[in-house]
Amino acid sequence: MPQLPPLRIVLSALAAGAVLSAAGAAGAQQMGDLLGGLSQALGAAPGTAASASLSGRIIQLIALMTVLSIAPGLLVMMTSFTRFVIVFSMLRSALGLNQTPPNMVLSAMALFMTFFVMQPVFDDAYTQGLLPLMNNQITEEQAIGRIGAPFKAFMFVNTRAKDVSLFRDLTAKPATQGQTQPPPAPQAGPAGVSWSVLVPAFMISELRRAFTIGFLIYLPFVAIDLIVASILISAGMMMLPPVMISLPCKVIFFVLIDGWYMLAGSLMHSYAAYAGGG
Repeated sequence: MPQLPPLRIVLSALAAGAVLSAAGAAGAQQMGDLLGGLSQALGAAPGTAASASLSGRIIQLIALMTVLSIAPGLLVMMTSFTRFVIVFSMLRSALGLNQTPPNMVLSAMALFMTFFVMQPVFDDAYTQGLLPLMNNQITEEQAIGRIGAPFKAFMFVNTRAKDVSLFRDLTAKPATQGQTQPPPAPQAGPAGVSWSVLVPAFMISELRRAFTIGFLIYLPFVAIDLIVASILISAGMMMLPPVMISLPCKVIFFVLIDGWYMLAGSLMHSYAAYAGGG
């Protein structure tokens, strides 16, 4: 896998923000009225070339500020970050460690593992959409579709069909009185799924898998707690807190099995391979 410059990753992530911003934008007429008022306030006559140029620059500035403000949320919604950070938090709770590793360490580890998993997606979004747009080879509308296609493909292959069907059924128009609404026909491939359906479906799929992995992580540590508590009770040491014995046992057990290596490798291999090319 080729190394990806960090700047390209950042640009691709911000470009993904522009995709959802454009997909969920509303109130175009109100925005036009506002821009017209600003143009008049700045002395540009409505309908002139100066007014159009000013309006375009204001739109670009608003779009940039919107992308920067929602970039953290997009990182959580459209990448593997959610699964990683939830599993790491559940591992810390299973070990019985309250603040070790600290939240900053867990978040940083989840972030860099996310960049590693999402590297092919970021690379495709950059080379197919963002780079041609910066070179003035395609328009903004074409760039939005090309930038969003790799993210859609990644989320689609890692989302359960059951979850996609749930949100597709919820977005179907209700039947009128006296008529039956036929079920929506399933579309093959990510192109047939809208953003409003795919993003929440991907989120609940990630939450399900994260909690499943967390449950499997909890089992051996719960067994250690039960064994230590039973030994202490049978030995008549009921005044000794079991956590004082079980905590170092769980830590050394996790170290001896090389737990961080196994967990990181299993998490990254839990994602379906991204085929590339959108």
